[in-house]
Amino acid sequence: MRGIVPSKKVMSKLGKTNAEFKLIEEGDKILVGLSGGKDSLTMIHAMREQQRRAPFKFEFVAVTVGYGMGENFDKLSAHCKANGIEHVIRDTQTYELAKEKIRKNSSFCSFFSRMRRGYLYSVAQELGCNKVALGHHMDDAAESFFMNFIYNGQMRSLAPKYTAENGLIVIRPLIQMRERQLLAFVQDNEIEAIGDEACPAMRFDVKMPHARAKMKVMLAKMEKEFPDLFTSLNAAFKNISVDSFFITED
Repeated sequence: MRGIVPSKKVMSKLGKTNAEFKLIEEGDKILVGLSGGKDSLTMIHAMREQQRRAPFKFEFVAVTVGYGMGENFDKLSAHCKANGIEHVIRDTQTYELAKEKIRKNSSFCSFFSRMRRGYLYSVAQELGCNKVALGHHMDDAAESFFMNFIYNGQMRSLAPKYTAENGLIVIRPLIQMRERQLLAFVQDNEIEAIGDEACPAMRFDVKMPHARAKMKVMLAKMEKEFPDLFTSLNAAFKNISVDSFFITED
């Protein structure tokens, strides 16, 4: 079963990114985090098509983590089944745990992200996966870079590939793609994607996070003035002159 196939541009970029960073390799069993949003939906279909095209064999399984908020993943499961994609749902009590954390003024975004990542790692080990694929794209990388730069005083972004403390290899196959490409994929194929309405933050009486939203607005303004902004950022992330920064000697 071939299922829905992403555009030539998406598959070309995926192939180039994979070749450049050796993300998917012979014999891999990859857990793909599937939230049901446009990014992860694009990724499972791109991975499915990559299986067909690649001159080597690898496996993947889509895994959805529920937060214990009464989410209904029936449509998501049906979509995976219709397209020949193995899908596992792991229910958790993250929402209940978060109530106490948020009352203590913890960052609910980082809390949910950290908990979700932990569950994905656990399921990956249970299923015998050696890699975990996340759906971050180039816009995410750029926003993270400027958030760290402006708010934390760090030169830090999102790596295409890294090894977690537990030994699992984390990969980001979509990291060199633009967000608008992923949105176009779900719209062109009339796929029902989960949006911000599923964000756990909507359930809490707290001020919504503003930093990433500000970065989106800032980058949109910059791109209007400098159309090649994201192309330059992509190149710059691979061309870092460490010795030109303020590095102190130990």
